[in-house]
This record gives sequence, structure tokens and C-alpha cells, in this order.
Amino acid sequence: IGTIGDDIRGQIQKQSLEGTGVDISGVIVREQCPNQTAYIIIDESTGERTVFWQRHECLRLSSSEVRVNDIASSRWLHIDGYDTEAAAHAASLAQQHGVPVSLDVDTVYPGFESVLRNVNYLVASSSWPSRFTGDPDPFAALAGLEREYEFTVTVMTLGDRGSVALHDGTWLYSPAFRVSTADTTGAGDVFHGAFCYAMLKGMPLEQALDFSNAAAALNCTAIGARGHIPVLSEIEALVAGACSGALRRRVDPEIADRLGSKVAQASRVSS
Repeated sequence: IGTIGDDIRGQIQKQSLEGTGVDISGVIVREQCPNQTAYIIIDESTGERTVFWQRHECLRLSSSEVRVNDIASSRWLHIDGYDTEAAAHAASLAQQHGVPVSLDVDTVYPGFESVLRNVNYLVASSSWPSRFTGDPDPFAALAGLEREYEFTVTVMTLGDRGSVALHDGTWLYSPAFRVSTADTTGAGDVFHGAFCYAMLKGMPLEQALDFSNAAAALNCTAIGARGHIPVLSEIEALVAGACSGALRRRVDPEIADRLGSKVAQASRVSS
């Protein structure tokens, strides 16, 4: 659900999604509007990237363009905050129809509280909780958000340190998987997609974090935002290798120590 421009970039985006079997019946083509564009510079030594991104105002999705049936007929709604009013409306519709809502957020948007109050699963970047709340401690900030908005699960992605989650007052830490990194572009998006899949499949939260981290790590092994979105068997093989001790994971001892003995014990197996 969203908008694209009617230029060649929009056509490429549309054809690419259709080619992978994505239902884009909810996508609106804006006439005489350029598609969003991103130029990405990659550090060859680390795979880290810098993105120069442009999205014209004509691409903004309005609340009136969100179709009720698209939301009501869904098993899960995943949103971001670019079009805040539309995202808030979609999340509200989802709650009315019993559809779980997950949120990918890395930017502080005006009026974003209207979105958060209808979110079940918050997946935030490592810097967002502090920027949104003003609390310099991201873990304390995340815990405060969980209390205020009563999320079912609150997740924070940590890049090459893995991810953490907070559920019913208990922290979980999933260390990152060690891979040969070519490009980190798209890692967060792949994590979010894998997390939604894991939740729909009923995976326990700890398993879902490992699954999502593994999917994101594998995408980093090739160039491009969708450089190597892995198939299910690849993700399962990477997770199994780490669980058996054949593959090591990148454990951050400070995070493991901070979040408790249960997490630290699991992390020591992976170090």
C-alpha cells in the first residue's frame, strides 16, 4: 500500500515487485510525479552505507487513500512513519478489525503519538528511542515507551550487535550472526519482514529474533537493498549452525551483562 511516480524509476519499482509475486493492487501511480530516488555510497571495508534520498511531496499518501478492505482482509499490518496521518489511520483501522500492527521507525515525526497508540509490535532503530523521548539511555527509553503505549513486544535493532526485545518486563538479546558483509543496505527492512513472518508463524520471541537477525545478516552478503534476501532454508541453516556451535555470533558483552543472567548465559554459548 503506497504510491510511486509515473516515471521510469516508478515503472522499474513496480515491475520489480510484481516480478517477485508481491500484490501491488494497493499501490497508486501518481501522474506527473517523480518516483523517490536513493543514491547509496558503500564503505567497501565495512559494508556500511550512506544514503542520499529524495521523496517528493506529491508522493505523500493521504488517509482517504487507505482502503478499509485492504486492512480488514489482512493478517498483519506493517507500517512506517513517512506518511504519518495515513499510517495512523491504517493502524486505527487494523485495531478495529483485530489485525496486529507492527511499526518500523527510525525518524521522529511530528504527531507520531497518533501512530504509536495503535501499534502492537514496535521495531525501532538503536537511536530512535532516545531521540523520541529525550532519554539518553536507549534501553530506559525503550522500556518507558513500552510502559506508556503498552506494546505487546518492543524491539530495538542494533546493527552488527544484533537486536533486543522487551516483553512483559523481560529483556531478550539476540547477538548478530557473523557473515562476510558486502552491503548493509536493506538489512533493517529484511529484519522487519522476517520478524512479521516469524510472528505470523507463531515462533517464540527469542526464536523470532534469531530468525530475523539471520535473514538480515544474509541480505548483507551481497550488494543492494535486496541483494540477497534469503530463502527459508538458508535462514534455518544459519541459525542451526550457530546453535550447534559450528558458527560463532557477534556478542556484545555489555549488552549481555546489562540485560540479565538468562540472556548472558545464552550469549556465552554463542561467543
